[in-house]
Parts: sequence; C-alpha cells; structure tokens
Amino acid sequence: MGHRLTLSPTSEPCPSRAAEDTVLEEQIRTGDLPQLQITEPSQVQRQTEPNPNQEGPRSARPPTPLSPRAGFGVKDAAFLSAGAEIIITPEPAQPAEGDNVTLAVQGLSGELLAYNWYAGPTLSLSYLVASYIVSTGDETPGPAHTGREAVRPDGGLDIQGALPGHSGTYILQTLNRQFQTEVGYGHMQVYEILAQPVVMANRTALVERRDTLHLMCSSPSPAEVRWFFNGDTLPIAVRLGLSPDGRVLTRHGVRREEAGAYQCEVWNPVSVSRSEPVNLTVYFGPERVAILQDSTARTGCTIRVDFNTSLTLWCVSRSCPEPEYVWAFNGRALRNDQDHLNISGMTAAQEGTYTCIAKNPKTLLSGSASVVVKLSAAAVVMTIVPVPTRPMEGQDVTLTVQGYPKDLLVYAWYRGPASEPNRLLSQLPSGNWIAGPAHTGREVGFPNCSLLVQKLNLTDAGRYTLKTVTLQGKTETLEVELQVALNLPSSHKDQRHTFLNLNLAQAEHGAGGAAGRPGSGRGAGGMGAPGTWSPASPDGFLHPCAPSFPHSPGVALWTWRPPER
Repeated sequence: MGHRLTLSPTSEPCPSRAAEDTVLEEQIRTGDLPQLQITEPSQVQRQTEPNPNQEGPRSARPPTPLSPRAGFGVKDAAFLSAGAEIIITPEPAQPAEGDNVTLAVQGLSGELLAYNWYAGPTLSLSYLVASYIVSTGDETPGPAHTGREAVRPDGGLDIQGALPGHSGTYILQTLNRQFQTEVGYGHMQVYEILAQPVVMANRTALVERRDTLHLMCSSPSPAEVRWFFNGDTLPIAVRLGLSPDGRVLTRHGVRREEAGAYQCEVWNPVSVSRSEPVNLTVYFGPERVAILQDSTARTGCTIRVDFNTSLTLWCVSRSCPEPEYVWAFNGRALRNDQDHLNISGMTAAQEGTYTCIAKNPKTLLSGSASVVVKLSAAAVVMTIVPVPTRPMEGQDVTLTVQGYPKDLLVYAWYRGPASEPNRLLSQLPSGNWIAGPAHTGREVGFPNCSLLVQKLNLTDAGRYTLKTVTLQGKTETLEVELQVALNLPSSHKDQRHTFLNLNLAQAEHGAGGAAGRPGSGRGAGGMGAPGTWSPASPDGFLHPCAPSFPHSPGVALWTWRPPER
C-alpha cells in the first residue's frame, strides 16, 4: 500500500514539462531537494513482506519509517495512496552461488523519473546500492554497491555472479512526475555450493553400555544437516540423541546394534554434500559361550565317544572382538589357545571334563562352558599290551591294560586258563590285591588292571588271562601271549649256536647219538649242566615246535633249555 505525503502550498506558476524534467533531474542528481513531510508515520508498512525464515547476511527486519534524509529527499512530494503493489522476485527463484540474478519488478505505475535500490532493512543511505534516472539512464552507485549490481531501465536490478553475501532484503523506491514515491520489498537467498562436511567422533571404538558416543558434523556452511547410518536414514531411536541444530549426535551407553558406518549430509535447495563414512565399533561379550561337537551341533552336558576315535570340540560365543581362548581338562590348563580342541585316539585316560574359557581383551569380560567326554559303554575295547613288547630274560615286564571298565568291581590274573589253581592275584573292591595259588612273589597288580612281572625267566613265557567283573555284574575275559627272549651270559653266547656248523656227517658220528641233534649228557655241547635241547628260531625266542633252520640245507638250529626248577 502507498502512503500519502502532504505537499507545502506554493504560489509559483508551474513550469513547463521539459523545464520541470530538467529541474527534477538536477535536483535528484545533486540531492538538493526539499525534505519530505510524512503524515501518519505509524502507518508506514512494507508493501511486500520478506520471509522471516530466510535470514541472510542482510537482515530481513521490517523497515523503519522514512527519515527526513531518506529516499530521494523530495520536499512537498507524496506517497501514492492507491495503485498497484510493487512485487520484487529473484530470477532464478533459488539462485546458487555464482549465478547471474535479476530482481524483477512488477506493479510499477505512472511515469517514473527515478529508482533507488537498497540492500538492507531500511531506506538508509548506508544501504543504498544505486540510484537510476530513467530519462538519461544515468546510474549512481551507493555505499552498498559491490561492483556486481546494475539497475535496469524497467526498474529491475541485475547482480552478476551473486554470492551468499548478497542474500537479504532488497527495497526499491520509485519517484514519479507528481513527486510521489512508492516502495516495494523483496527477499533473495543466494545458496552456497556446499563443501563436503566431516564427521568428527570422540572415539571410534567403544565398549557397550559403558562408553558415550559423540559425533559432530563439521561444515563451514549454515546448511541443513541430516545423518545416515550404513547408507540409510538414521533410525528414530538414534535421532533422539541429536542436538537442536542437528549437527551433534550423542548416545549414552552405546549399544552393539549402533555399530556401523555414520555419515552426515549438508544440503540446501541447490546443493548437497555427504561426508565420508566414519566406522564405529562397539565391543561386547563374550556371551552365550558354548562347546560344539565338530562345529555343527550344540553338545549336551556329556559327549560319548567310541574307543580309539577322534573328536573335535569347538568353543563359540557372541563377542566383539573375537575372544581369546583357554582350554582346561579336569581343571588343568592345556596348551591350546585356539577356538577348537582336537582329541585323537580316544582312550579311557582322556575321559573327563573339558572346559573352554573365552576372554574379551577389550571389555575385560569372560565366559566359560564345559562338557564331559566319556567312552561309549558299548564301544570300549579292552586290550593288553606288554611293555616292553619284546622282554628278555631278567627284565621286568608290565602287561598294560587299556580300555578297562570304569565301573570295575574286581579283577583277577591267571597264569594260563582262568581257573583257581592258575590264579596269580586278585584285586578286591577295596583296591588292595591278594596273591593266588600261582603267585611267585614277583607279580604286582595295579588299580587299572595292569600286571607287573619282575625279573622274567624263561618259564614266565606263555599265556596270561585277565578276568574283570563290573558293578553291574558284567564279566569279561581277555588273554595275552607273553614271549621271553634268551639272555645268556657273554661266555655262552658263542656256545649257543655251537652246532650251527655241524654237517650231517658230524651229527651221525657225534656223542649225542641222534642224527642232527646234540647230545643231552653233562658234557654235551660243553654246557656242564643237565638239561634239554629244543629246536629254536633264529630270533632267540622259544618255539617248542620250531622246524629245522631253513637257510642252510642239512643244518638244524637247537637251543639248550635248563631243567625246570
């Protein structure tokens, strides 16, 4: 709306139109015009209100009433009381930094003499961009001129290569031939081409429910900010931690599901720029520690394994980072820091409790799981192994029992078939053993059913029988054949094979009488003691039924055996 100014009365005759134009132009150019008298100053309002939400370097506050020195300084001029409203619009409507912009004007009325453009909230000389005389096209820059502005003949204002600093309120003031002035208001926002922002984090590795996360979107531009998580819009629950301006994200007691890639994006109507991702790690666990069998099936409290088979135990948990592992067997630490434990050739000695302890070096928390490994009852195979496997006369030998019943009640060893006269010893439920009729004083029993025979002699060779009885009354019998090698004194070692060089002719005329067999008397073979000769194998073990030595035709191998005591 226009505003009326009262004109002071004058008695001078009106000059001609040409003379009037010349005088006005000179007065406008020099500013030597009478002052305005403004009536109803409280009613001075903006013709076109700027958008209060689009603040820029140039304020959009409502303009103040015209001061006596504002505007053209025309005395006895008047605002138009009626007429079309002046509308100022930028073209393009949302200019970007560097664009050429025109503040186009609509609603001008009457024959206009001059324009004044102001870049500011009031008609103050300090905001004056330029004055323009329509008839001559002369333009005079004002204090607010930046070197980029030019007034158009139609009243518009061109701005070459607009900058964000050109944003703000613009005022156009016009003067017509009736000394009436009119003002129009407009607002322009020049949007910056945004640089890439940077996400700054107080730390990128945090402990769950213990640490606080602070992320800040750093950008030099006063643009809008939005956040992204793993490429998607930030979840609502996380957005609750944003600051009012959206530039700071805070999460107290961060959770594991908040670990991932964070980005911030600044934007305005003409530009958008997104930051590089910042990857956040959240440490947690270990939780739900468990032991799996062969990495596929969760185990129960007990795993049963067939005798002499292999087993792999896997320790799993939910943890970040991957935990450190410690294995223990029956409470004793094992030298294994891997996530799995191999048990090869399962025996009774490997039965027990296996424990996996998982430790997180970041959270300083730990967890454990245990399983009991047992031999399958139906798969236990009891075996007897002599140690050493080829004992010699005079040595000790242990008949070691593997896979003996864990629920053993009693056992008994026999020299020969399992009959009472042949019983060497028996172990009672109390754990003590008692000697049997065949005990020689050199046999010792052990809790694992093994039998020690001390200072072997040749008569110890032969069959041994073990009989076990379990708590359930199950009876099992197992036999083993023990062989004993000769261990003659060094002086007799050569005599041991005295007759190897005998040929058939010598054997027929020898003192022994039997062809190919040494004599059995006291002087035979120089043995100097009564005894018997038996065929023997070259390996030195007694073989009562051994055939003639096959490597030399006509030569037999005989071994002297002392009489039994």
